[in-house]
Amino acid sequence: MGRNPLTAVGIAVSWLTVAPVPAPRVQMDRRAGGAAITAVPLVGALLGGIAAAAAYGLSLTALPDLLVGVLVVALLALATRGMHVDGLADTADGLGCYGDEVRVREVMRSGDVGPFGAASLAIVLGAQAAAFGALSASEQWWDIVFAVALARVTAVYVCRAGLPPANSTGFGALVAGTQRWSILVWTAVAAAAAWPLGIRALCAVAAVAVFSYAFAAHCRRRMGGIAGDVIGAAIELSTVLTLVVLLV
Repeated sequence: MGRNPLTAVGIAVSWLTVAPVPAPRVQMDRRAGGAAITAVPLVGALLGGIAAAAAYGLSLTALPDLLVGVLVVALLALATRGMHVDGLADTADGLGCYGDEVRVREVMRSGDVGPFGAASLAIVLGAQAAAFGALSASEQWWDIVFAVALARVTAVYVCRAGLPPANSTGFGALVAGTQRWSILVWTAVAAAAAWPLGIRALCAVAAVAVFSYAFAAHCRRRMGGIAGDVIGAAIELSTVLTLVVLLV
């Protein structure tokens, strides 16, 4: 794959959204996967804009704030094919089980939603809905864009160099350990975007960075590396973390 940034963005959009974008005709190797992960925060900005626009439109109706938040969460899940939500459930069940690395990976690949996965979905999605509703009620539209976009920077952190893939095949094998310079670039971009929003947004950038590094390290200890589900879980959890920090 060449170093064309538009190709990387095209791969990221076709992978991570339902947008009718044809997948670029490139060899899907680790180089292509790493380039796509580098572009994920741009996809986050696009999704954040869509979420904020939807929240604004819904705020013009008589719908309760919480229902507005629920609909925004549902829209984001639909726009991303529910991949991150599925990743959250699978990762929660895997990390919640007893056993070694092999057992954790088996649970994550089973496809069933267990008690830890179900509880995680209820808590995380419920918290997101309440937070999006609160931001909508106070007309903090840029905060919604920022929260969704910052959560996608997590993908860059989780795929940092030095973290191996948990499995020899699959999405994680394509992208784990591929990010180096992009970490500094996207951290700087996130901080610059946070500056106009105030101290809470800057604190959110720091909190997401610390959480992402700690979460990825814990997943490596429990399952031997990083899987695609881990990236999805980190995105959903970082969304909640960002929203909470913005609202405190």
